[in-house]
Amino acid sequence: MKRLICALAIAAGALTACDVTHPVAVVGPKNTVYRGTATASFLEGGWFQATNGKTTCSGRYMPAAETKTVTFPVRCNNGLRGIGTATYETPYAGGGEIVMQDGTRWKFIFGRGALIV
Repeated sequence: MKRLICALAIAAGALTACDVTHPVAVVGPKNTVYRGTATASFLEGGWFQATNGKTTCSGRYMPAAETKTVTFPVRCNNGLRGIGTATYETPYAGGGEIVMQDGTRWKFIFGRGALIV
């Protein structure tokens, strides 16, 4: 019995430590492209970071238990902030939109689709 409990504890620990990283592309005003990565962590949600070389934007989201859509705050190092919404098309890809405080709408893409932007 002790072996079973130990094995289950090790398996649970391994799952919680599993991070999966995907490419991200964010298209802002004047078709400015920000590139980076999004990392999803089992049971912990995930985060993304993308830069255009001058400005870096990032956000963190909580796991979506019963829906394929997550909402997350976005902050950029130039002071701009917004709210992003992304939908998983597959467990590894999807996209959505970030609405910034200035009213601009930015496109958010993660997974293989981000590589062709």
